[in-house]
Amino acid sequence: MINLILFGPPGSGKGTQAAKLVKQYNLYHISTGDMFRSEIGNKTELGLLAKSYTSKGELVPDAVTISMLKKRVEDNPDVKGFIFDGFPRTNAQAQALNEMLAEKNDDITGLLLLDVPAEELIIRLMDRAKTSGRADDADPKVIKNRIQVYRETTQPVADFYAQLDKTHYLKGVGTIDEITERLIKSIDGILAVPQVAE
Repeated sequence: MINLILFGPPGSGKGTQAAKLVKQYNLYHISTGDMFRSEIGNKTELGLLAKSYTSKGELVPDAVTISMLKKRVEDNPDVKGFIFDGFPRTNAQAQALNEMLAEKNDDITGLLLLDVPAEELIIRLMDRAKTSGRADDADPKVIKNRIQVYRETTQPVADFYAQLDKTHYLKGVGTIDEITERLIKSIDGILAVPQVAE
């Protein structure tokens, strides 16, 4: 199985690139944001549980998120692997993801970090706001705060996987196709190296 984590700050292009990699490698894209919206919208048991937290402005506990991920993985047994987008966001979530995959005698193939300067992220998100309708994309102060939160709480996940020799840094600036080519080159390089289960 190919299990990739597509990683980077808000506005780094994870969603755009995930769609291209799904086609290239026949992978299933797991976006935690989409997953929450789907489960809550369908009023599943896990969705209702998640909503009981989000409706109070609280974070959904890792155990609930992992249960949703497990369900997605088990519901798609015929794919060649998964792209995780927006997860893990903390080292605790990374540990939980590793344990979930280990139960299936599987492992993370690699974490691909799209490295984009903060100034470029602000420009991209402000542009995206014109079409996304997301208020958090339109306010430079909010954007800067989101980038800061990413640096403080999410960036350490890349360091966690770096200790396992699984983090790959890629330049996230250029045309969409140029960045896709960099990702494919990196993934093909990772896949050419025999994977050893932890």
